[in-house]
Amino acid sequence: MVKAIGLLSGGLDSTLAIKLVMEQGIDVFAMNFVTPFCTCTRRGCKLEAMRAAEELGVKLKVVAVGKEYIELVKNPKYGYGKNMNPCIDCRIFMFRRAKQYMEEVGASFVFTGEVLGERPMSQRLEAMKIIERESGLEGRLLRPLSAKLLKPTIPELEGLVDRGRLLAIQGRSRKPQMALAQNFNIKDYPCPAGGCRLTDPGFAKRIKDAFQHNEDSLKDIELLKYGRHFRLPSGAKVVVGRNKEENEVILKMASPSSTLLEVRETPSPITLLYKGIAQEDIELAASICLRYSDYKDMDGKVYYWKKKNNVEKMVKVKKIGEDKLAEYRI
Repeated sequence: MVKAIGLLSGGLDSTLAIKLVMEQGIDVFAMNFVTPFCTCTRRGCKLEAMRAAEELGVKLKVVAVGKEYIELVKNPKYGYGKNMNPCIDCRIFMFRRAKQYMEEVGASFVFTGEVLGERPMSQRLEAMKIIERESGLEGRLLRPLSAKLLKPTIPELEGLVDRGRLLAIQGRSRKPQMALAQNFNIKDYPCPAGGCRLTDPGFAKRIKDAFQHNEDSLKDIELLKYGRHFRLPSGAKVVVGRNKEENEVILKMASPSSTLLEVRETPSPITLLYKGIAQEDIELAASICLRYSDYKDMDGKVYYWKKKNNVEKMVKVKKIGEDKLAEYRI
């Protein structure tokens, strides 16, 4: 039986691509990449890919990428899209790993749910050619949803895949995919247009600021997803929880040397002071914490402690002014 590696996000396009290839009697090995920036659903891309793989009846290999991937995001060879999304370099990175897996299991080709012209950076014809060449998959990378608009691949030329049963979808409209999903009786497909925090303008500002301050660990990146973020004049960062869930995350993720702050007389956010050691940093963080608490007066007490020893202290501050708050906000 012919084997193939299919990249599966759990979204509509990749699910349809796998279904099309399976319909030709090909043994599909699905592959899913989990990055620090996935935002497909509240449950996460990994779980959606697992759900889709189970429904399709295919084997799934989940690959979690970390520091190496963050380095790619910091210095992409082919640059960024509209925000901090290095889409071309990202695809090359994933397809190189898929090529390795293809060789490990003796598969004949790799395929994806990419649609010609659907995404402005990585799914232009020129970009698709670059990705195929740079990943080492020239002639072995099939895009079933747009195959009839592209040059025939080796598996098509060798008769491993029937080109006549592939499609010619292009552009940003989702209607052809939705109609195909209905024909295949595929009903539950979250993240139909994909999801990556790097395309979000707000998150892009946060990660750009973090890179500028050498905050690029997996923990640093994870923290960017929660709370309100502020950069103080000293270079220290303040993160303010927006609700109970975020308060709990901030408490859990705080390093032993970080300072935590809270107003006690009233409902208050948990506030994290990261890399701030001067008293001025503590007072600024306290004034921001007081500003986002339910405390009514302009002056108030804010308690602070380090996670490593839990020795508590108190400082009296005024709520920070809106102009300064805006100046520090990331």
